[in-house]
Amino acid sequence: MSRTFGCVRLVYNRALEARTRAWAVDRQRTTYVQSSAWLTEWKRTDDLAFLNEVSSVPLQQTLRHLQAGFVAFWDKRARYPRFKSKRKSRASAEYTRSAFRWRDGQLTLAKMNSPLNIVWSRPLPAGAEPSTVTVSRDAASRWFVSLLVEDQTVRPLPPVAAEVGVDAGITSLLTLSHPIPGVSDEQGTVANPRYGQADRRKLAKAQRNLARKQKGSNNRAKARMTVARIHARIADRRRDHLHKLTTRLVRETQTVAIEDLSVRNMLRNRRLARVISDAAWGQFRNMLEYKATWYGREVIPVHRWLPTSKTCSGCGRINTTLALNVRSWTCPGCGAEHDRDINAARNILAAGLAEK
Repeated sequence: MSRTFGCVRLVYNRALEARTRAWAVDRQRTTYVQSSAWLTEWKRTDDLAFLNEVSSVPLQQTLRHLQAGFVAFWDKRARYPRFKSKRKSRASAEYTRSAFRWRDGQLTLAKMNSPLNIVWSRPLPAGAEPSTVTVSRDAASRWFVSLLVEDQTVRPLPPVAAEVGVDAGITSLLTLSHPIPGVSDEQGTVANPRYGQADRRKLAKAQRNLARKQKGSNNRAKARMTVARIHARIADRRRDHLHKLTTRLVRETQTVAIEDLSVRNMLRNRRLARVISDAAWGQFRNMLEYKATWYGREVIPVHRWLPTSKTCSGCGRINTTLALNVRSWTCPGCGAEHDRDINAARNILAAGLAEK
């Protein structure tokens, strides 16, 4: 598999270089068919004859991924494709149906004599047959196998009457317009676990240890692995928490209104970039949206520039003098007392229902 990963990375980078050169020199757009013909020529050379030692399917698939990257670039949906790095890029190889055998719960890939020794996280749905298999290895040297199947067991949940507005924050990860049992506390807030901050000292120590190692040495490789494992632990705990939170939220509510935040622009603030990344607002929204699609729920994004924190959820008056450090305030119009975040969540819900 390591040899396959190396060949996939080599083919991708060579094809990207050739396509870039073809455009820079001759102003010609290259298609997948042309890059596939290049791959056939490369295999016939003495220098790249080792490409024949691995399955050809992952090599063809990486050319298809490169083509998809160029299409996204031409449609202005993504940046120009970048070269894959041995250390920085996640190593992966994709096998289609013709390049693997799935039998009795065992997976055998092309040009391998024995099934892979896999610890399955869960069984496949009854009667499901994989159409694509992706083998990957992360920076912490952990191996993963992902099987693409068509799952008919996902069904929309029974409709419920609950509707909720969600205000994302830092002190509290989420503030809801009203409390939901099993999701928030009695005030409607969801605590921010701050997994990155919890392991910050351990991560800083490991990074200092890495910086002292000589480049290219085995000790540096071991120190880099230690840093990668700490990052993986933080990411895994955060992802697990967000999965549980979004699943509960989707099951208990019919409509969820959220702010349409531009997380990428907010990360440019150096003072808040670390805590915003640790909160993973973008990952939370992504999970919430696809689970809502699965289970027949609705997620309504609300325009980010609405003054939800400054508007009284009772009378609608806007308090233009409200500063960022004020967490609770009294409406000068109707005299209602507001918690800043809860008031914002209520206004987000009202704005979302108005756009329905």
